[in-house]
Amino acid sequence: MTSTLRLSGADLTLQALAGFDRTRPRVELAAAARIQMQASVHTVSEVIRSGRVCYGINTGFGALARQHISRDKLVQLQYNLVRSHACGVGEALPATVVRRIMLLKANSLAIGNSGIRPAVVETLLALLNHDVLPVIPAQGSVGASGDLAPLAHLTLALIGEGEALHADKLLKDKDVLTAAGVSPVQLEAKEGLALLNGTQMSAALAIEGLLQSYTALRTAIVVGALTLEAMAGSYSPFDARIHAARNLPGQIRVAALFRGLLSGSELWQSHQGCDRVQDPYALRCMPQVYGAVWDTLTHAADLLGCECNSVSDNPLIFGEEVLSGGNFHAEPLAFVADFMAIAATELGNISERRTDLLLKRINPRLEMFLARDPGVESGFMIAHVTAAALASENKTLAHPASADTIPTSAGQEDHVSMAPWAGRKLLRILDNLFCILAIEALAAAAAIDAQRPLKTTRELEAVHAALRQLVSSHTGDRRLDGDIKRLAAALAQGLLSDKLAVPADAALFA
Repeated sequence: MTSTLRLSGADLTLQALAGFDRTRPRVELAAAARIQMQASVHTVSEVIRSGRVCYGINTGFGALARQHISRDKLVQLQYNLVRSHACGVGEALPATVVRRIMLLKANSLAIGNSGIRPAVVETLLALLNHDVLPVIPAQGSVGASGDLAPLAHLTLALIGEGEALHADKLLKDKDVLTAAGVSPVQLEAKEGLALLNGTQMSAALAIEGLLQSYTALRTAIVVGALTLEAMAGSYSPFDARIHAARNLPGQIRVAALFRGLLSGSELWQSHQGCDRVQDPYALRCMPQVYGAVWDTLTHAADLLGCECNSVSDNPLIFGEEVLSGGNFHAEPLAFVADFMAIAATELGNISERRTDLLLKRINPRLEMFLARDPGVESGFMIAHVTAAALASENKTLAHPASADTIPTSAGQEDHVSMAPWAGRKLLRILDNLFCILAIEALAAAAAIDAQRPLKTTRELEAVHAALRQLVSSHTGDRRLDGDIKRLAAALAQGLLSDKLAVPADAALFA
């Protein structure tokens, strides 16, 4: 039986957004939302009736805000807005992101500050419920005055002039709405602006980045523990007392997760008499680095959880008042996307360093580059080079998009956030990161194989078995590109992160 998600404007959670593609509930407007929305529509009608000049209702937009629009042209104004702003370019956003944009947009409008009829949002939800997904180009928004161009393409689908994908088939114009069993929206005053003005694409990209980053962090903990075992590293840096002394919540949590994987093993026992006093930082400082990532993602989750139930268009309606402001500015989203990009880049940096350690024969039981016959074979030499290339690329991509601004709209929009680019490049960093982690995991698994019959911990033996179900043992030089690609895709889907038992009270979305 299909569950139902009712949008009130106050109750949408990151958990619901995270699981939407998996559970696919039917989405409806809550009864209270219809009442709230209709009240704001009444205010718009009163503005028009009285002739009071209000931005976005009976004026032009942006630098044309001083242009008063006569009553007989108010509807045409909305259609012109949608058509003129549909200027997006580049590849279409993925389906998962489009669904979240639609959910976020509908929920924001449900709050009732936007002057838009419930029927318009119900048409949007009909498309979502039938999985008729508007084609939204990824490029064209600077994240101020909302994500105007992308949301214009979304709105075109509602008025019967856009494109959408349904069951892998491209639909156009009114066929989009026919597939959802609804008729084209007939826009009224302010409705085009309410649909276009908003930060929903910026938010959806940042949320996707948060979800993927959390998977990557959990994966990095598991892979890092496997590498520590392969290197016969020390468990002492994970002692709870060390991290309590630092008093940072993420570090304390991450160290505990490592301890849950490092429960004592034959590999660990075999090196208790060695003369290595301390491990390199890439092994020893994992709780400190990963703890910082954990705290970064926790901060991002707090902000994005608030953004799920926010109004980000302009002007806003409060009772009989119509107020112009700047909630459409996506700077908060740009900052957290940039912050997560830096954190994800660091996960890749330290993973690449551990791969290098695995190949240097620091552990005397291992051969150079993990080759079975060094010299004749190169082993993982060039796989590490690939990891280094991707880590370097991520360092460039981690430059904050939010540090840039470029004036638009004849200077009216003189400071912009660049939040969409911050979110898009975060996702590119994460694609690279899962490849970097895949390379480390392949090398760590090969290093475990090379030390058989000694076993690692029970928890990490299960990790090793999961890797070997997907990728066969490295018994000699072979192409590794397919292994890397296949494993990276599986890691992104949670292959190893699911092996990490995260207590309920530690979940980012609790």
